[in-house]
Amino acid sequence: MGGAGGMKTPAKRFWTRAEAREAEGGWTVALDDRPLRTPKGLPFVAPCRAVAEASAEEWDAQAEKPDPATMPVTRSINTAVDRAGPEFEAIAEMVAAYGRSDLLCYRAPGPGSLVARQAEGWDPLLAWAESRHGARLICAEGIVPVAQPEAALAALDAAVRACSPFELTALHDLVALSGSLVLGLAAAEGAVEAEDAWRLSRIDEDFQAERWGEDAEAAEMAERRRREFLFAKRFLTLLSR
Repeated sequence: MGGAGGMKTPAKRFWTRAEAREAEGGWTVALDDRPLRTPKGLPFVAPCRAVAEASAEEWDAQAEKPDPATMPVTRSINTAVDRAGPEFEAIAEMVAAYGRSDLLCYRAPGPGSLVARQAEGWDPLLAWAESRHGARLICAEGIVPVAQPEAALAALDAAVRACSPFELTALHDLVALSGSLVLGLAAAEGAVEAEDAWRLSRIDEDFQAERWGEDAEAAEMAERRRREFLFAKRFLTLLSR
C-alpha cells in the first residue's frame, strides 16, 4: 500500500531547498516556503520530525526531472494521509484477514528437508504470536484451508487496530509482501530483524530455487519486493524516533 497513495510530482524541479517544518498536527515539508499537500489536496503532515526530514531529503536529492520512484518516504506519507487515515477500518480489516490464511500455518507434506526448514523457521514465530498476542494458530499440511480459532483471530485483529494510520501503512506492506500477518507483526515489533523476516517468508521459494534453479525474472521481482519490505520496516523505525 505504500505505493498506492501516489504523488503529484512536478515534471520539472522548481525549488531550491526542501525543509521539514513544524505544522498543525505534526511536521510538514516546505519547498522554498511552500508547504506540500497530498495528491488529494490534504495537508502533507507527518507525525514526527524524523519522517518529515527523511521526506525533505528525498525532495532535495531530486534532479532536474524528479523521479517518484526514489521518494518512498514521501509516497508513504501521502498514502497514510490520503488512504490509511480516511479508510482505516477497511485497511485494518484487509490486513487482519491475512491471519485466516497465514503463510506460516501451511506446511509442506514433504520432502523432509523442507518440512524441517519450515518448522525451524516458522514455529518460533507462531510461539511468539501466542506469547505476545495470545494468538494460538493451527497448522496444516498442504493448501486446504484450515479454520483458525476466532479468539486468535480477534487477538491479531486487535494488534492491527492498535496501529496509527502511519504504522498501518507500513504494516500493510510488511504483511502483504510476506503473506503472513504473524511475520509482519513480528518484523514491525522488532521480534525478528527485517532481513531475517524476509528470508523466512521465502523458505518455499528458496527451497525450489535450490532444487530446480533460479528464474532470472522471478529473482528480479523478489529483490524488488525485498527492498519494499525493508523500506516498510525503515518507515516504522523513523516513526518511532
